[in-house]
Amino acid sequence: MKLVYRRKSLTQASLKLPQQWRRLYRGLVAAVLTSSSLVNLWLVQPAEAQTKAYCQLSADAIAEKESLRSSALKGNPDAQTRYKALLKKHAERLQQCRSQTWPRTQAIWLRLYPCDIRQGALDELMDRLVNRGYNQVYVETFADGQVLLPVAENRTPWPSVVRTPGAEKVDLLAQAINKGHERGLKVYAWMFSMNFGYSYSQRSDRQEVLARDGKGQTSSSVVEDGSQVFIDPYNPLAKRDYYDLVQAMVRRRPDGVLFDYIRYPRQAGASSVVTKVQDLWIYGDGAREALYQRALNNKGRDLIQRYLTKGFIRAGDVAEVDKLYPQEGSPLWQGRKPPEEEMKATPGQRQPLLQWELWQLSVAHAAQGVLDFINLASQPAARQGITTGAVFFPEGNQPIGQGGYDSRIQPWDRFPASMEWHPMSYGTCGSTNCIVSQVQRVLSQAPPGTQVQPVLAGAWGKSYNSRPSLEDQMQAIRSGTPQINAVSHFAFSWQEPEVDRDRKSCRSR
Repeated sequence: MKLVYRRKSLTQASLKLPQQWRRLYRGLVAAVLTSSSLVNLWLVQPAEAQTKAYCQLSADAIAEKESLRSSALKGNPDAQTRYKALLKKHAERLQQCRSQTWPRTQAIWLRLYPCDIRQGALDELMDRLVNRGYNQVYVETFADGQVLLPVAENRTPWPSVVRTPGAEKVDLLAQAINKGHERGLKVYAWMFSMNFGYSYSQRSDRQEVLARDGKGQTSSSVVEDGSQVFIDPYNPLAKRDYYDLVQAMVRRRPDGVLFDYIRYPRQAGASSVVTKVQDLWIYGDGAREALYQRALNNKGRDLIQRYLTKGFIRAGDVAEVDKLYPQEGSPLWQGRKPPEEEMKATPGQRQPLLQWELWQLSVAHAAQGVLDFINLASQPAARQGITTGAVFFPEGNQPIGQGGYDSRIQPWDRFPASMEWHPMSYGTCGSTNCIVSQVQRVLSQAPPGTQVQPVLAGAWGKSYNSRPSLEDQMQAIRSGTPQINAVSHFAFSWQEPEVDRDRKSCRSR
């Protein structure tokens, strides 16, 4: 409605001007309208103005491109030439529109399926993304224990997504990158991180790699569907497996690599808060030994072992450690600064502080494992000059109650500022307020210069899964956090569920 109303208002205003100014005014208005980049391809009907403000293509432009794509797929050489030319034209106009439209970066999260190896399938899919005004796509390349690598080149412990007989050399990720670039899209590899998947947990040669809590459980025992299997980030074999996987992805030269699940499992109910050391996923061999090594003397190591084994220490433990190592002063471990005159106090007087500090050491140790893992995992991409990003929950790093912590232990506020930060701003409160609050919380803790790019969940033009429309969410973000100039939408499957279902089953539309 705004485009039509503005043109009418301009004409009415011109009637009040002298004759010679009216002619000049009408000429100026005509020149502006005909030269605008919104005309032709981007100019839309008034009823569609709100959604099309985000660089979405008009229905006529979409139909023309789809007709040419279909004809080109059937082998029409003229259609093939015209289709390629139109792709280039759309790419240039998308770039121009995004450079003039908030947000400058509008991205979408996308899962590929084996059916996408069909001839023309990726072309149709990438065209849909451009039609929606996206200029970046985050392609899922490692998730649910599968990797988007061709079978013939897959040297990782995980099975390939595409295992269709005769397609052993089909490189779906490389194809997606090429076809995205052809359309002016930046293509990122989106990877799960510490969640290695169910298939990995079934390998007999990887059992010692899995994260374990103080009850000896793996995450498959506590996550509802059993598909999320988290690893011990201190385990050398886990780190080597993942490092090799990232190297394989980087060889495809994506524009960026996004790391998801950089955390421990999210548990339900009361278990969503960790309050004791047995709740932490630090009982794997790698994590346990790394924790012992944080001790700076024998007293410190002995108390750490006792605390990890029993979940507490008593005054008797403090007294026994004093007798075992009489030549040492206060128990020491990394970061500990004992009070002056500590050793003049009785074991019973010293026990509460020592136990509290052991709890804080254990939580910090769990968090440091996450940080060390992401720093190592991002190295192959960073060395190649490829952008890296971290995906996280804005609430995943917070203390809860008296001494408790969110069970995910996700210390995103200490992620490298050199990485893009992608907070999953999925708040549901009946409005956009909680979503904006999540983004504001991240911005308040981000170092200066950090690129913060919120992830929004929803669909265009309607509320979805109790969330406002994407338009409403984006406008609220723009108003509440004007420094933000990049957002992404989770996910393509939410926006076009029928298309997603057809792609899963290889049905033609």
